[in-house]
Amino acid sequence: MSPHIDRIRQNIEPIRHEIINHPVYSVIHDLDDLKLFMQYHVYAVWDFMSLLKALQNNLTCTSVPWFPVGNSETRFLINEIVVGEESDVDLNGERKSHFELYLDAMQQCGADTGFILRFIDELKTSGDFGKAYEASATPGEARSFVNFTFDTIRSNKAHLQAAVFTFGREDLIPNMFLSLVRDMHKTFPDHVSVFKYYLERHIEVDGDHHSHLALQMTENLCNIDEAYWHEAEAAITRSLKKRVELWNGVYKAIMAKRPVEA
Repeated sequence: MSPHIDRIRQNIEPIRHEIINHPVYSVIHDLDDLKLFMQYHVYAVWDFMSLLKALQNNLTCTSVPWFPVGNSETRFLINEIVVGEESDVDLNGERKSHFELYLDAMQQCGADTGFILRFIDELKTSGDFGKAYEASATPGEARSFVNFTFDTIRSNKAHLQAAVFTFGREDLIPNMFLSLVRDMHKTFPDHVSVFKYYLERHIEVDGDHHSHLALQMTENLCNIDEAYWHEAEAAITRSLKKRVELWNGVYKAIMAKRPVEA
């Protein structure tokens, strides 16, 4: 792997450590806490899919008539990731995107999907993010997170999109959170089985195979351009800070509903 990749990994390690050890995980004690977490996190799952499709649009031909676009190796890398993310399998072996699988997990758990669904419905109708946020009462931290992702998409710079996709989104779910969900599943199997599957699938596919593909894609796009590598690292750092802000928002929301001690 490129020394540029090693440098980025070293430089972002402190903020990655902050995310993986964020206090939000330690305050998820019951199903109600988990529901609240999912109602924030689902925005990151949705805009991850948008970032993925932006990359596919930039790196392959997605219009007619078809013409070969870019490097065939990079086309292969993004297309393979898209197949896995957009048409994976659920617990019953049915094809679903990871976003649809997450919605299934929310519905099984009893989390409110109304916020994200109203957001999507308004965005489909008006194409206006501001109206979509207002219509869905999207939390401020989720708005900021999505805004950053779409700023990256609108940059139309594939190397930035790939860098944020690779380092800002993969491999950020700590083992302690998966253990917590597995323990919760023992007590509430009919409420948490789909979310448990989602997390395990995320680690198996996204955190392993897809992360290697994404690293190679980022390396191909930045290549030997030092300016691209520095720009990519700055974007990655900003994306990780947005994740911290999102988790801060979840943490505050969970703590706000706790009874005040006398």
